[in-house]
Amino acid sequence: MTSLAHSRSSHTGPADFDIRDHVDGAAVFFGATANVIMQLSLAPVGYGVAESRVHSGSIMLHPFKRTRTTITYLSVAMMGTDEDRAAYRTAINGAHRHVHSTPESPVKYNAFDKNLQMWVAACLYWGSVDLMERLHGPIDDDTADSFYEYAHRFGTTLQVPREMWPADRAAFEAYWTDNLAKTTVDDTIKAYFDGLLDLRMLYPPLRVVFARFHRWFTTGLLPEHLRAELGLTWTERDERRLARLLRTTGAVWGRMPRPIRSFPFNATLADMRRRRRRGKPLI
Repeated sequence: MTSLAHSRSSHTGPADFDIRDHVDGAAVFFGATANVIMQLSLAPVGYGVAESRVHSGSIMLHPFKRTRTTITYLSVAMMGTDEDRAAYRTAINGAHRHVHSTPESPVKYNAFDKNLQMWVAACLYWGSVDLMERLHGPIDDDTADSFYEYAHRFGTTLQVPREMWPADRAAFEAYWTDNLAKTTVDDTIKAYFDGLLDLRMLYPPLRVVFARFHRWFTTGLLPEHLRAELGLTWTERDERRLARLLRTTGAVWGRMPRPIRSFPFNATLADMRRRRRRGKPLI
């Protein structure tokens, strides 16, 4: 996911908004799993992933390949040209053709469902802004409005029509509040989430080092409603510790040169373009 960093100019309005000033790679490390959980907490999205027959795209089977694909999508959506977006859309559509419910599925789903894609895009936007504020503090309204206007690409890079993106931030907030309240987590999806939180896709030595910390900060980045759905405990002390960690990270990361701040988004976008030139698979 991306995050808005502090504006580097005295005014950042629609005319001078540059998305590259607001792409922050630190958000990937902290926000990735929390955002996946938000997306999959809508049952059709959750079962679409849990039951997916596209094993090459499974994060539990191929965590690094799946992570690269996801980050590439974000970099293409936000920093890519129209040609980049069209090429990656075609590649993802090829995988999505196999993602649909069966007669045995407990809920109906189809990866081409625009409403489900809209929810995923909304999670990406909400998570980006949430981490922006946690890492760098509040931003001005002009920058927030400009980023929101730009963020429709999270959905329109696939099948979400432009007019489906809520008209402004207030309209988005109403959409988000209404749809977040509809999310539920049953035992099947909770088991999948536990695997993500505990990094069961990684080799045991890596799990021993990172899993506990990963579960802790991911819990803190979930909306309270989803923490309750998952039975996760989060205290005021936890909140203070996470706030200090993220503000410290933001203070350091925000002073880095743009190429470092933008990593890994700049690297995955360059890799996608290189693959495209050489005729290699994009995902």
